[in-house]
Amino acid sequence: MKKRIESPAVRQGLHLGRRGISINLMYLPALALFAIFIVYPVINGVSLATTNWDGYSATRSSVGFANFTHLFSDGTFLVALRNTFIYGFVCTLIQQILGLLLAVLVDTNLRGRNVARAIIYLPVLVSPVVMGTMYYLVFRYHQGAANDAIALFGASPLAWLSDSGFAVAVIVIINSLQFMGISMIIYLSGLQSIPHDVKEAAAVDGVVGFKQFWHVSIPLLLPSFASSCVINLIGGLKLYDIIAVLTGGGPGDSTNSVSTLIGKTYFGNQAAGYAAAQGLFLFLLIALFTIILNALFDRRRAKMEA
Repeated sequence: MKKRIESPAVRQGLHLGRRGISINLMYLPALALFAIFIVYPVINGVSLATTNWDGYSATRSSVGFANFTHLFSDGTFLVALRNTFIYGFVCTLIQQILGLLLAVLVDTNLRGRNVARAIIYLPVLVSPVVMGTMYYLVFRYHQGAANDAIALFGASPLAWLSDSGFAVAVIVIINSLQFMGISMIIYLSGLQSIPHDVKEAAAVDGVVGFKQFWHVSIPLLLPSFASSCVINLIGGLKLYDIIAVLTGGGPGDSTNSVSTLIGKTYFGNQAAGYAAAQGLFLFLLIALFTIILNALFDRRRAKMEA
């Protein structure tokens, strides 16, 4: 029998083929984990949302889309949905403004800028549960630091957490201040990636100071805006920890987000099926706004490149 002789090209092709198969096999553990912890829970959640399961009994019966139709006639859910929009969009707006201003400040050659960057980012590393507990000591009615400070000026104490308007505003402020460091880091990275040649060319043309920042830096920061807005919006729309610790969704259910309401619906009302419907609605809502926001930034980026 003649020995089969393979050309170098054939041997290289076989080697690349085996290498490709090996690389593809490396994906299997990650795909398995993704299927177990992401795909299966989502599918199971969709199935659960069409039942009236209480979360504890061994039996459950299908109710079709009744849980979903009930969402839009449930006053408690609509209040939580309104608050979710406030926590998501207002916090995102505040975080972008403060994050950009702080990024511009610490991007200068001021002495101690590295320490300032660390201090601004430090709250991000603190657990929201710890942050909520700390601010509860500040805003509680009796012996709260905020009311003690007001009392120094002879004013009456305020019910920061017992009034729904005040409580929602306090939650927005705390969440914004805690996570503005994320925006600051993203914008600082974007500012430092702008080529000095671009700034020098703009300066030669007489574009300096605020004009240079507005007409040169801001357009080049568009990818940073996209990343920061998406990250902060997702965090705001699924806000849970600070609300649970600071107000527990109260007074009544006036400060609930959809996330905190899901927990109350499941464990408090023992309505696991309805809680699953709320969770699925929140998941779709976050996905929708993320897609819309990315599409808007992509369109803007395409216009700038054109």
